[in-house]
Amino acid sequence: MVLPTISEDTISLAPGDELILRFRTWEDYEALLARREDKAGLRIRYSSKTQEIRIMSPLPRHGKNSDILADLVKALLRHECRDWDAFTPITLKRINQQGIEPDYCFYIDNRADILGKERIDLETDPPPDLAIEIDLTCTTKPEDYEAIAPLELWVYRQSQLSIYQFDSQQYRESQISRWFPGYDLKTLIPQYCDRGWQIGSSVALREFEELLRSR
Repeated sequence: MVLPTISEDTISLAPGDELILRFRTWEDYEALLARREDKAGLRIRYSSKTQEIRIMSPLPRHGKNSDILADLVKALLRHECRDWDAFTPITLKRINQQGIEPDYCFYIDNRADILGKERIDLETDPPPDLAIEIDLTCTTKPEDYEAIAPLELWVYRQSQLSIYQFDSQQYRESQISRWFPGYDLKTLIPQYCDRGWQIGSSVALREFEELLRSR
């Protein structure tokens, strides 16, 4: 068994591990982000409500699911003739409140506000229109995103898609997406994510695009 390591020079977790540091400050969180440097594979979250820092090292399956799901979203946007900008990885922060790193996020209606920007500053920039989390070894709760406030949050866990919409105060679960209201995404997304594992990502994406054209 490989134990997690945090030192002045190193943050090291085995794939699939999650480490929770309790009673921590925003300054502790910022210091860990700086110490992580270019180890983008590690995800670090902070919540001032719980005073916890969570450090996660995703499994390879996590990345593939994220890639497949994001490709399906892009296919839907193309089919609807809508432009977008997407970010992964990205660190979203509300100073002294919350820091989180979604697996993927999309700017759709607000894309013009962030064009050409290398960093998103939520003090001046809008939050993403859609944030996506893939849960394999950890659990994402809607309240993890309340201070960041993307208009819609998708959580994909155990071949199930949960859709949450922000009502300016909290997230409420929804059966449909505000961005794609004409589609049964809670059925389609798991179906084609699973197909990506069975027949390959590109083939599953091509099948999905053919389905969209046939509508």
